[in-house]
Amino acid sequence: MRIIVPPALTASHVKFDGEAGRAWSAGLPALAGRYLEEWGLRLDGEPMHGVVSLVLPVARADGSPAALKLQPVTDENATEPMGLRAWNGDGSVLLLEHDPATGTMLLERLDERRPLTAVADDLAALEILAALLARLVARPAPEGLRRLGDIAGQMLADVPAALAKLPREEDRSWLRRCADTVAELVGEPGDQLLHWDLHYDNVLAGEREPWLAIDPKPLAGDPGFDLLPAIHNRWSEVVASGDVRRAVLRRFDLMVEILELDPARAAGWTLGRVLQNSLWDVEDGETRLHDVQLAVAEAVTHRQ
Repeated sequence: MRIIVPPALTASHVKFDGEAGRAWSAGLPALAGRYLEEWGLRLDGEPMHGVVSLVLPVARADGSPAALKLQPVTDENATEPMGLRAWNGDGSVLLLEHDPATGTMLLERLDERRPLTAVADDLAALEILAALLARLVARPAPEGLRRLGDIAGQMLADVPAALAKLPREEDRSWLRRCADTVAELVGEPGDQLLHWDLHYDNVLAGEREPWLAIDPKPLAGDPGFDLLPAIHNRWSEVVASGDVRRAVLRRFDLMVEILELDPARAAGWTLGRVLQNSLWDVEDGETRLHDVQLAVAEAVTHRQ
């Protein structure tokens, strides 16, 4: 079975890294072939991909299914194996093999056809996600991870330049409000092991457990910083409720209850996550804050 790199994955790498990205993508078949041989694997299905990684369904020498994940090593994903080792399958996909030099991982195979997005009831899906998240953040972060305190400090340093690029006073006011909240919290950033990107498509059905988390971007910090992806994903269902603030707070309150968090502190770090997303948007050339981010920020201020 030939290893074919999906054109959309190549296009994604070209978009972000130009010709270096094209070259990396072109080298994927050889890189995959190396690990198929070294780890005694054979191809067992069609390739899958995200924005960055190529995932190949494989079978191990004993016939057990697994997934070979190939991705360039970046600041964002370099600590993924560290988080997976710390969880050791408790709520997360199992890491079976890892080569630090290339970032290549062999993972427990989950059912990519059954993400948590497929659960029709968004609150039922959120209960599942929040229960997983509660398990993930129960562990102290291992040494060597990025730390929320450092990230928050850099966010605050980036605010003045971002403010200058926002023409609307409403946007500048919300950015300042989020920054002021982070400034109050930055001295106590927490030290739990965070996933940093736990939304519904990053939870897949498994055999060992009904649902397991994938694709972490591990971070040491306060669990309140981990709530926003699940709050603003499946946004159409928030809008369809007819009361955006109430729907956001239902999600927020449910997660806070399941994770046993202090609501005011969790609201503060959720505003911190809004600040982070907004700064990224401005860096990418946006000149106004995203309506969804503003709606979440407005809602959670009622829990401060």
